[in-house]
Amino acid sequence: MKISFKLNGKDVSVDVAEYKRALDFLRDDMRMTSVKEGCGEGECGACTIILNGKNVNSCMVLAVELDGQEVWTLEGLNEKGDTIIQDSYVEKGAIQCGFCTPGFIMSTKVLLDNNPNPSEEDIKNGLEGNLCRCTGYTKIMEAVKLAAEKRGEKK
Repeated sequence: MKISFKLNGKDVSVDVAEYKRALDFLRDDMRMTSVKEGCGEGECGACTIILNGKNVNSCMVLAVELDGQEVWTLEGLNEKGDTIIQDSYVEKGAIQCGFCTPGFIMSTKVLLDNNPNPSEEDIKNGLEGNLCRCTGYTKIMEAVKLAAEKRGEKK
């Protein structure tokens, strides 16, 4: 089936199998390797993308559902130089093995885009559904707070 959508700010028109998950399509066909399979059940957040401004687990979406939509992956944020969040994660030591990091960054972006000054509770809610087995979340929380602060200074 032919689908057309925006991927990282660029128009894309491609054929996809009707049964293919967005996760597999983006990672394998479009080479967006920041989109990773962790659980494949929408529980871990490793495959998080931004779909029409919302953080979404791409393992729970069919590729055909991307038709007419706007999709962002970490590669797209890097291309446009939107690295404040990533830099904050590195600065606060919130990255260990790195497997979950892209999903956390995408969820953090959606959170901060919608709430530039989140409370600790807002951050917990915004990152809900993203799991990390390495950091214990304290450094991730600190990284989100730092990113919010840096984004506020940038404006």
